[in-house]
Amino acid sequence: MNLRSFLAHQLLFVAILTLSSLGTHARGADRPNVLFIMSDDHAAHAISAYQGRLAEIAPTPNIDRLAKEGALFTNAFCTNSICSPSRACVLTGQYDHTNGAFDLGGRVSPGNQMLAIEMKKAGYETAMIGKWHLKDEPADFDYYCVLPGQGKYHNPDFRVRGDKPWGKNLIHFKDKHVTDAITDLSLEWLSEDRDQSKPFFLMHHYKAPHDYFDNAERYESYLRDVNIPEPETLWKRDPQFGSLATRGANDELIPHIGTSIGGRNPRRSYLGDLPELYPAEFPADFDPADFSDEENTRLAYNAYLKKYLRCVKGIDDNLGRLFKYLEDSGQMDNTLIIYTGDQGFMLGEHDYQDKRWMYEQSQRMPFLVRYPKQIAAGQQFDTIIENVDYGPTMLDFAGAEIPTNVQGRSFRSLLEDGEEPDGWKQEAYYRYWMHMAHHDNPGHLGIRTKTHKLIYYYGCNYDGGYQTPAGWELYDLVNDPMETRNVIDEQENRELVSELKNRLAELRTRVGDDGSHFPDCEAIVQEFWDYDEADRAKAIEVSHEYLKRRQAELKAGKANVQTWVGK
Repeated sequence: MNLRSFLAHQLLFVAILTLSSLGTHARGADRPNVLFIMSDDHAAHAISAYQGRLAEIAPTPNIDRLAKEGALFTNAFCTNSICSPSRACVLTGQYDHTNGAFDLGGRVSPGNQMLAIEMKKAGYETAMIGKWHLKDEPADFDYYCVLPGQGKYHNPDFRVRGDKPWGKNLIHFKDKHVTDAITDLSLEWLSEDRDQSKPFFLMHHYKAPHDYFDNAERYESYLRDVNIPEPETLWKRDPQFGSLATRGANDELIPHIGTSIGGRNPRRSYLGDLPELYPAEFPADFDPADFSDEENTRLAYNAYLKKYLRCVKGIDDNLGRLFKYLEDSGQMDNTLIIYTGDQGFMLGEHDYQDKRWMYEQSQRMPFLVRYPKQIAAGQQFDTIIENVDYGPTMLDFAGAEIPTNVQGRSFRSLLEDGEEPDGWKQEAYYRYWMHMAHHDNPGHLGIRTKTHKLIYYYGCNYDGGYQTPAGWELYDLVNDPMETRNVIDEQENRELVSELKNRLAELRTRVGDDGSHFPDCEAIVQEFWDYDEADRAKAIEVSHEYLKRRQAELKAGKANVQTWVGK
């Protein structure tokens, strides 16, 4: 090779390397930042983009912007409507019986915090800020600043890395509301603390609007003189609503299953809790004895919803701050932004408070996403997605690897072309394990399709104990979207019930909930699965026995019995 040829060869080699480097850089630059925003207990029907009964009186314009400029899902579901388990599903892409976070004691240990690990491998700077609510340190993130446990609404502390063991290194925000503090922390990390040469992955988690609902003081006048629209089911319990599992034999357990807004549940109700916590929301010197049951329920409902919606208002305003930073820094359109809640929340429907139920208001999660480079504006999908799918979808957009042990599936292609991927799931799986804990919800599991919901209350704890009556419920979501009539015993539904039971059994096998985790519990699940006349008779006996047990607890002043373990 002569000198001229050698030099030409070298120049070509350098050019190829340069182009390759530029290509890699370009691909890196094209990858979006990922901002995953999760609030606690923010129900979809408390976001005005979902056009529920609260949309006009309590608009959420900043959250709605994501739907207007991106996509909204109407069939996004959690697999277990309780805080820690839902967060573990998002973080790992696995169902709770796989990741091990069955209940509020759930943890995801360092080394298993899949999203943080895979995003970091893909070259992202990672951060977890706000409510964590998993027992172990979020050590797989590059940066974290998280609330201890549930955290405080006012003057909050946050756990950070430091010289002391996990949980002992704290920073404090004096005279600050937690929603404002979490936003301040994220803005500081985004603008000052992170490596600006890398795309970012930020899990930005609000505590609000978890109960009890301590809004920032500046919102005290918000909705002050407004009567909050009520769900019809707050007042009316159709004779066919629920089942032996939720009503008891001859309705004997109606006061004892599901905590209430009004005075229905003698163990816990918002009528009992809220007047002391928020006296300004009730008449001066309030005494329930001076009012009718209807008046008391309406007072408690309005106090509940106003405090809840004030917390939501604080979230929406703070998201305005966050979005403004992204716009001012030129990153808004290069950031995949997701907004969701860790589950839904009962806002008075069926006179229920809290979540945990498989009923729509609790099982459904809000899910709104914006990324204008690849997601067309104004889309709305009824595709069934679950919280185990969120992680793989974010990894897919980031060009990261999706581990083989992830049970969820990316729906990126759906967002890009509007078509459900081949073989996409046609049902969501649900299981609530923490039997009768805190809010008197029996253990149950079920299947939710686009048209129907089948719920099986097996009614026992991990040890097969503290039994409540077993029962099945079927709701026709097309003709009865508010789930007011259980139609499982109607003759024309016999084939449908058989089909859905078979699909539920197959779904349990497919997701790996095979009963091996808690065999004594699974024995009860199998005992009442067929629910023949003998099973119904046994369930009636269990109802009577449970009523005696609950009444004895109340008489003894035992309001907080540990129900989810033991006999």
